[in-house]
Amino acid sequence: MSALDLPGVGPGRARRDALRRRIRLLVAATITYNVIEAAVAITAGTIASSAALIGFGLDSVVEVASAAAVAWQFSAADHERRERAALRVIALSFFALAAYVTFDAVRALLGTGEAEHSTPGLILAALSLAVMPFLSYAQRRAGRELGSASAVADSKQTLLCTYLSGVLLAGLAFNSLFGWSWADPVAALVIAAVAVKEGREAWRGDACCAVPVPTGGAPSADAGEPGTCGDGCCSPAEENT
Repeated sequence: MSALDLPGVGPGRARRDALRRRIRLLVAATITYNVIEAAVAITAGTIASSAALIGFGLDSVVEVASAAAVAWQFSAADHERRERAALRVIALSFFALAAYVTFDAVRALLGTGEAEHSTPGLILAALSLAVMPFLSYAQRRAGRELGSASAVADSKQTLLCTYLSGVLLAGLAFNSLFGWSWADPVAALVIAAVAVKEGREAWRGDACCAVPVPTGGAPSADAGEPGTCGDGCCSPAEENT
């Protein structure tokens, strides 16, 4: 018997089924958006000779791989049996993203190539910056309630894509307005460090607030105080949502 089937632990069966359906829909939306995003970014990046745009497009491909792993997991009735494998795929996608972003950032800092202005790139980065936080929040919330570490880990991948959207937007804007070609690669190195951290946590199976809150109100062994997260990685605003 799964731990979530024990009385007073996590949501009821009907609620779990609804959460699984919600996660599948969110994952499908994430995959669809990122496929379009990758095609636009790589095409625009090739035209403008922008390594940042091409890297952003490849990040979208990585995000598709991560979301596909969660989709594969939740395609099974007993999704918990596939949790570890899905987490490993997500972790590897984080590491691949960090490796490429680091390589691309160092390459840019060494002055290899000079990107041109790209209006499609600016529009795409701004759109992603507006869309991705909502997808990340919705999936993280559903994953936390269901107690799915892989769903929460994938929501972090989507949130990282939000940060990269901000980095890309700032880099393209600064390059177009002020000629600050160094701003984008420096910020990208910070994002790469975050990606490594998130990848290590996903590999170990540590996901923020992935333990379901007991329905009876009593704290679980992993949850700490009632209604809070045991791992201490959630903000107070998140704990009360």
